[in-house]
Amino acid sequence: MLKTFPKGGIHPAENKITSSKEIKRMPIPKVVYVPIAQHIGIPSEIIVDRKDKVEIGQVVAKSSGFVSSNIHSPVAGTVTKLDMIVDTSGYKKQCIVIRTDQKNESNFEEPNFPLKKEISMDQKDILKHITDSGIVGLGGATFPSHVKLDLKNDNHVDCLIINGVECEPYLTADHRLMLEKADEIIVGIQILMHALHIQEAVIGIENNKKDAIKALKKAAQSDKRIKVAALQVKYPQGSEKQLIKAIIKREVPKGGLPMDVGIIVHNVGTIFAIYQAVQYDRPLIERVVTVTGKKIENASNFWVKIGTPIKDLVNEVGGIPEGTRKIVNGGPMMGKAIKNTDVPVTKGTSGILVISEDEASRGEPKNCIRCGECVDVCPMGLEPHLLMNLTEKGIYETAANEDIMTCIECGSCSYVCPSHRPLLDYIRFGKSIVKKLNTAKN
Repeated sequence: MLKTFPKGGIHPAENKITSSKEIKRMPIPKVVYVPIAQHIGIPSEIIVDRKDKVEIGQVVAKSSGFVSSNIHSPVAGTVTKLDMIVDTSGYKKQCIVIRTDQKNESNFEEPNFPLKKEISMDQKDILKHITDSGIVGLGGATFPSHVKLDLKNDNHVDCLIINGVECEPYLTADHRLMLEKADEIIVGIQILMHALHIQEAVIGIENNKKDAIKALKKAAQSDKRIKVAALQVKYPQGSEKQLIKAIIKREVPKGGLPMDVGIIVHNVGTIFAIYQAVQYDRPLIERVVTVTGKKIENASNFWVKIGTPIKDLVNEVGGIPEGTRKIVNGGPMMGKAIKNTDVPVTKGTSGILVISEDEASRGEPKNCIRCGECVDVCPMGLEPHLLMNLTEKGIYETAANEDIMTCIECGSCSYVCPSHRPLLDYIRFGKSIVKKLNTAKN
């Protein structure tokens, strides 16, 4: 029987349109827009100025705290300005604008790196390379990876879990990466096991990716410490807490972290970035992005330089189809609509989803009928209808007591609500207010 988490969950239409599309390389943009806040934590500190010449991989914004991350130039070119631009959050953020130096275009091609299996670095050097390379969680959370790996004496970790679930509908970036870079991913896992001094790693992959399961089992066959776990197809299986529960039956405590139960979780994209950083000294300057939608002409997966305008990706797949209602950064469940396609790809951009008018239309919200469906599907055991009502009425202290901050914003409640109530929208807003209140108290 396939493993899964025990509480809640749904199975939306998968729509993995691009699962058979090999990863292609996006053309180098003429201009890149590189935000300095591409991670959870403190924004990076800009260390270049207007008219500066920069090289590929050069640090242009330096980590300004422990929970922060370096930002590197994805191209060789000239800094034209330091500006405030709207990013994928919808808010203006500080950004480094770099005009590509076309005479160096040949340098932008991905080198054909041979597989490098030998791990020559010790724990300290591995952690330094990961820190210096600006690697963050590429599954969407963008948590600086070096923070997870900087273990204190009282944190005993005995298992590494690799998240290859990609349960969000439409997205296939991780799926393709596992198929095309399986050997490198296994070496990346071995690098972390060496750095963490642990002897067990499990790669969790949903059973709708049988080819990826087969590829990684084959790549890992010579290392008995690394297992591949086939998981039942159920959303939101890719959430850390649900994945840990599904694979090894440990429960992360409320308000806790995976390392509290001896686990570290990394996304497969993050693992590949770690492989490149440690084995080839390559910083995080590009990532795989799925560009998709039911009416997109040439939906595909791309290697994309960080800072590339999203309009370049949309143009590459045939442009915006007539009747488009929304363009979403991410998948349909947890992604957020963007205002326009001028915003840049960031480290956290896993997909661009183009949604038509008929797909995006919401039913008219009606009164709650107390059916309890939102409660049944909540993977965190919350009462979404109650949390929405409390937020709507401004009763934030009670919402906090009802564990609103435990919500992982998976959107399962909104998906099943027969009254079309915007549960997730209100809960997200309620969480933002409760967070501000908690900060003020402290």
